[in-house]
Amino acid sequence: MLSKGRGIVLVLLFLAGVINYLDRSAFSVAAPLIQENFQLDAAQMGLLFSSFFIGYALFNFIGGFLSDKFGPKKVLGYSMTLWSLFAGLTAATFNFTSLFVARVLFGMGEGPLSSSQNKMVSNWFPKKYRARALSISMAGTALGGAISGPIVGIIALTWGWKVSFVLITIIGLIWTVFWVKCVKDAPKNDADDEAEEEEVQHAPTGKTKTPLSYYLKHPTVLFTSVAFFAYNYILFFFLTWFPSYLIQARGLDIKEMSFATMIPWTVGFLGFALGGFIIDFLYKKTGNAMFSRKVVLVTCLLGAAVSIGFAGLVSTTAAAVSLMASAVFFLYLTAITYWAIIQDTVEKERVGGVGGFMHFLANTSGIIGPTATGLLVQTTGHFTSAFILAGGLAVIGALCVAFFVKPIKVEKVK
Repeated sequence: MLSKGRGIVLVLLFLAGVINYLDRSAFSVAAPLIQENFQLDAAQMGLLFSSFFIGYALFNFIGGFLSDKFGPKKVLGYSMTLWSLFAGLTAATFNFTSLFVARVLFGMGEGPLSSSQNKMVSNWFPKKYRARALSISMAGTALGGAISGPIVGIIALTWGWKVSFVLITIIGLIWTVFWVKCVKDAPKNDADDEAEEEEVQHAPTGKTKTPLSYYLKHPTVLFTSVAFFAYNYILFFFLTWFPSYLIQARGLDIKEMSFATMIPWTVGFLGFALGGFIIDFLYKKTGNAMFSRKVVLVTCLLGAAVSIGFAGLVSTTAAAVSLMASAVFFLYLTAITYWAIIQDTVEKERVGGVGGFMHFLANTSGIIGPTATGLLVQTTGHFTSAFILAGGLAVIGALCVAFFVKPIKVEKVK
């Protein structure tokens, strides 16, 4: 699995995920300090949390399309450079408007990450290894979220919240140097690679005969996107509002909150790492790729729904954090299934574009969710309804996959 340079690709993709969520989580960890610094209310904070996803969702699709056209190495290299610089721009903000603009630009920079990661794994790994390769390469996001709490919290309390964004910029630019020097878009083709790829159910590499539009309106892609929307809604609720919830509703201080948020992220990292191995095990036992993806996705998304729903109803901080950890664990067990379904059913030349489109639809939840949560909290004075809404969306997503996601029958265009 790790031969012919694949190990280096996985390590750098994993580290890209760590940096991605270290950068992205930094704003949420620093949010109580930013809110106090700029005198912002809950609705304004909700808009700031959502602003990131305006740029992010749009460039999910653009990044995936460009990965197919120019290669994932170039797209991801530019993406890391730009989002690192825009993360540093956060330190130069001075009011609500400047923060909003900086967050939109930051989201645009990060947008291509997941679709270009998916394209890179599709290029480098045969089908029998893909689920675990995706799992390892994307698991870095949960680790980044876990370490962001104490790192950003301690830096913010010691030197001020703006310093953390400057340091994050430097880390991203260092990664880019190694990426440019050590990685290619795809492995060199030889007899062994071609033998491994015989089992892959993609069309032969070359000019594709199926238009992109065919996939973009296919029920399997659309309903997988609905489930991905629900996944992201819960994830972004946790990412953006959970730190503030621990301070406002549970009375923790910045230091206590920073370490409390580590628990769900750490448990989520384990779920992310395990998910791909479980899916590959089921695929090996059943020989049915779609079944192995769907059974994990449906079961675990329902588990996440129950966990987050009850997290909003319990009376103690320990119970809330434990249930949130359970929700993130179940959620991350499904994390690579959405991408794996696209890789299994879409021609190789269209993986980037279709994956990016799915990611775009899913990440509209980031535009809607944080703002909706802010309005719910401001209107009701508590977080309970926000937790229950997130759980309900996960149930809908699981049912959509269970009944409507099926292998795609490609219609060739002559």
